[in-house]
Amino acid sequence: MNRLAGETSPYLLQHANNPVDWWPWGEAALAEAQRTDRPILLSVGYAACHWCHVMAHESFDSPEVAAVMNALFVNIKVDREERPDVDAIYMQALQIMGEQGGWPLTMFCTPRGEPFWGGTYFPHPARYGRPGFIDVLKGVAQAFREKPQDVETNRAALLEALRKRAVNKAVAFRGDGPPVPLGMLDEIADRIAARCDREWGGIGGAPKFPSPYLFEFLLRAWERGAMSGRVDLEERLPLQDSFSVALQRMCDGGIYDHLGGGFARYATDNEWLIPHFEKMLYDNAQLIDLLCLHCSLYRHPSRVATIEQTCDWALREMVAEGGGFAASYDADSEGVEGKFYVWDAAEIDAILGPQDGPFFRQVYGVTPQGNWEHRNILHRKPSPEPYDRAKESRLVPLRARLKAMRDRRVWPGWDDKVLADWNGLMIAALANAGAMFERGDWLAAARRAWHFIMNTMRDGEGRLYHSYRAGKRLHRGTLDDYANMARAAVALFEVTGEASYIVEAEALIAVLDRHFADAGAGGYFTTADDAVDLIVRGKHCHDNAVPAGNGTLLGVFVRLWILTGDRRWHAKALRQFSAFAGELESNFFPLMTLMNGYELMQSAVELVLVGDFDAPETEALRRAIYDACIPNKIVRRLRPGASVPPGHPAEGKGVVKGKPALYVCRNMRCDPPITDPDEVGYIRAPETDER
Repeated sequence: MNRLAGETSPYLLQHANNPVDWWPWGEAALAEAQRTDRPILLSVGYAACHWCHVMAHESFDSPEVAAVMNALFVNIKVDREERPDVDAIYMQALQIMGEQGGWPLTMFCTPRGEPFWGGTYFPHPARYGRPGFIDVLKGVAQAFREKPQDVETNRAALLEALRKRAVNKAVAFRGDGPPVPLGMLDEIADRIAARCDREWGGIGGAPKFPSPYLFEFLLRAWERGAMSGRVDLEERLPLQDSFSVALQRMCDGGIYDHLGGGFARYATDNEWLIPHFEKMLYDNAQLIDLLCLHCSLYRHPSRVATIEQTCDWALREMVAEGGGFAASYDADSEGVEGKFYVWDAAEIDAILGPQDGPFFRQVYGVTPQGNWEHRNILHRKPSPEPYDRAKESRLVPLRARLKAMRDRRVWPGWDDKVLADWNGLMIAALANAGAMFERGDWLAAARRAWHFIMNTMRDGEGRLYHSYRAGKRLHRGTLDDYANMARAAVALFEVTGEASYIVEAEALIAVLDRHFADAGAGGYFTTADDAVDLIVRGKHCHDNAVPAGNGTLLGVFVRLWILTGDRRWHAKALRQFSAFAGELESNFFPLMTLMNGYELMQSAVELVLVGDFDAPETEALRRAIYDACIPNKIVRRLRPGASVPPGHPAEGKGVVKGKPALYVCRNMRCDPPITDPDEVGYIRAPETDER
């Protein structure tokens, strides 16, 4: 076994028996490269990555390939989920080279870890129009020895480009009006909607990714126009279609697991039918949030069922050690992609019988010839709209019988490491969904995960670790860990009313201010000021597979401003937006989370609910809050006699004639109290002329 045998990452342990002389990322590996003056071969992947497995079987398990790697390079293997900071640097380098990016990431570096050339998957032997990996290895090593000036030119150019990417385009704003009119967000939304696939949903063609933050931005734009009464909704129907069609197609397509719940990472086709079968915690957390927002606008029974099934999947199959949530399920089982999930028509008939089998197959598009590699991916494209209650009820036990049979198969690999940032996403999603659907078990699971991370994955100075597995906490937390856990804390406060969550959120931000903040240009670096094994210290606000930490923080700061009444948080929110707003003119696509947070800053609606938490009348008002589509709502729950921050517009207000009351507060004033739940749906965003 090689050096990876001492690691805890399931991905690294998959490579512990390779004949490759792997090193884990760290100062020791870099020191070995400098001692021997050999270039570094950096290989980055993750446990659920199908093409990572392919390259491992073809190359890293091969004694022939391993001999070349060991002779010419210091070989370093990285789990991109454990070290997102390392992955981000070298993925950016690959993109600067003009490559699309993806995993496995294969990067060649100087002995100091500075990249000079790279790619993704390389086959062994040569195929798919790609050179064979052994030829690549020998060619790169020869260039390193014989063409040092070419290597130096590439190295210097890439390093300079990486450093420039860490310089944000800050904008100074003056005056009391909005820094950017909300009308600009409307224009951006219309431009994005024009690029959406009107028939199948999503941006462009295959492959298609869910991109929840993008569709949230479009939904917000539609609701903003609908509630303002200032736009012609007929003309803006393409905007509504842009998110509604995408959600319907995703939920009905094969990217969704119709038996077990949960979404795969992306679809490899244009119609959301053929998934890349791996299931990631972060995708499902974001999609729960998006579907809840959509259901507050359109309470579609199928979307409600998808939320319920996905939340239940998270509690059933993704809870890891201590109550935290695991990272992912693999795409492969028994070495075959998707084998766990696909079906033969005859197999379904044998399990369900001659009457139920054909009925089920007709609903879920199962045919004798199959729809993917001669087998069937279940989908509801033939019948996306729900049948009548009797037929939908008939499907429930049929799905359960097939799932029970599927559970007997060899399961895909489970990566059970607990990541703080991804858990923050799921904690917030379950807290909000639990409040919306009155599911105490979802909220309880969110609280357990929260307490596990805060109690187990923090040190005595309050600093988070990024990863936990097998009793070990590893790697200092990144910006996303703090941002997502702070967001989770605020979500838990809004749902429970427990002030301790606000205290914890402020403590997490305090660590960011001490160790991550850019005091000059604003915003926060990805890594702390005492990180020692990275060639550059990155800073950006670009959403990727997960929302950008700098974008997430804008929303956190706004909520803390409203909930604490402390203007310091408003100043931080404005500075956070201005730090990255300069990029809106050149490339707005990766800035959706930032723009969603900015709309919250301009249009926040605080809902102060005063009443006995357990009283039926209070619960009726609480349900109405979560049933109404108010994307910018910030909820505060108060027991009678409890106080709000000094100077808050709801100060001194309480129950009305013994009845619980809801105070709607905007722009530092509160409307007359609402005691009738039916009135909650008519709440509007604050009026502004700066559109």
